[in-house]
Amino acid sequence: MTRRTASLALLGLPGLGLLAQAPKTEAAASSEAPEGYKVYAEAPRLFLRPARLRLLRREHERQSLRWEQFQNLWNGGAPFPEPGWASALLYQVAQDPDAGKKAVAWAASAAGTDIRQVALVADWCEALLAPTDKTSAEKTRIFAKLQRAADGPTPKNLNEARNKTLAAIVICDAFPEKSEAALRDVFQNYWLKVFVKGIRADRVRVSNAEAFPLMELLHAFRDNINFDLRDTLPGWFKEYPIAHVMAHYPAPFPAAENEYRIPADPEIQKSGPMMDRAMYSRAAELAMVAFDSNASSSQLLQGFLTNDRYLMRGTMGITYEFLWANPYQPGLSYYHIPLAMHDPVGGQLYVRSSWEDDAQWLGFFDGQLQLFADGSVSKIDPKLAHEPMDLEEATVFFGRDAKKFRVPKRNKEEAFDDVFIVGLQPGKAYNVEVDGQEMAEEVSDPGGIIYLAQVPAGVMVLLNPVSL
Repeated sequence: MTRRTASLALLGLPGLGLLAQAPKTEAAASSEAPEGYKVYAEAPRLFLRPARLRLLRREHERQSLRWEQFQNLWNGGAPFPEPGWASALLYQVAQDPDAGKKAVAWAASAAGTDIRQVALVADWCEALLAPTDKTSAEKTRIFAKLQRAADGPTPKNLNEARNKTLAAIVICDAFPEKSEAALRDVFQNYWLKVFVKGIRADRVRVSNAEAFPLMELLHAFRDNINFDLRDTLPGWFKEYPIAHVMAHYPAPFPAAENEYRIPADPEIQKSGPMMDRAMYSRAAELAMVAFDSNASSSQLLQGFLTNDRYLMRGTMGITYEFLWANPYQPGLSYYHIPLAMHDPVGGQLYVRSSWEDDAQWLGFFDGQLQLFADGSVSKIDPKLAHEPMDLEEATVFFGRDAKKFRVPKRNKEEAFDDVFIVGLQPGKAYNVEVDGQEMAEEVSDPGGIIYLAQVPAGVMVLLNPVSL
């Protein structure tokens, strides 16, 4: 048994299993849809559900590390890049009316163009919008922005879908028909027809930075219309939290305010590490744990998040850190995560040599193969012939033109190896013959990857496309 299969066995133990707590199977979820699109939750409806609001107010009372950092930046007059929702968060947690009034004034002003922030302000500061001459004018301007967003065209990406959803939820009392129509449009015309179909056909990939609007969308739907969007794509969502963890380069990046884990990025060689993408990647992980705190993947994620060297301390990150982090949530060591991770639904592959900062790392995503070693990233064309890559946990072969491969020999305790063949034609059937075994037919995933589990070390593997 390889270390990877041993780790997967650990994840399958009762109370610790990914499968036991994953969304429904594809067959069970095929007919899943919300029973309706009417919002029944009471304000605040967005993210600050009663249990989380109680937690945050306790953090305020206890003067926790995250609260103190947020408060110190606020009291010091530091400019918050997202002033609307930072002020609204302070209003809800510390019950500071001045902060709430600043949030409302920003949302009603010409500067308030970010619909996500405008929606959060309108929801969290609802009590400050009670009719007076001034607040009536502010509320009219704010709700006009939200109404336009809800009435807008079908979203094309996760950011647009998240924004339209938040706007629709906030206007549910004032414009119930518009609210329901907008939520129906997001689910039926974006979620099912664009996102789910795109994932299955390898036309859509959710990068670590794009995971945050995805998580906000999941929270908004579940909290307000009691529907778990994961049930429409259970196989992919079962793998996604672990794929998200694996999709980071091993070496952390020392920024001015804290260290960041840098997410895998197809543009890394052009732009270098992008701190905003790293911040949104961590914010997504925090929101994932909050979404399903009992799942084993969440416990592993929590173990990945708890090191304070990565705690976001800047004016951009501290608001997300404070809102979503739960320092009392138990976690498992992420060293239990297998070092080779294959996403057969999304067509991605990530392999590490270890969990140390100086590990080698291989990632195949967006049709691009990257190797991280000795502190730098190199790009490899998976469609060209290369020597096999042996990263201890698995061997990666390049199968575009090659017809046969020899699995490397391991030490005496490692009699088997996990094998990944990349660079194949996506969705194509291949005859695979392993020495001493009968020929089997395997179909490459949407990324052109075939996975062979526990192949005997030292044997030959023959690969041929199935003739039609």
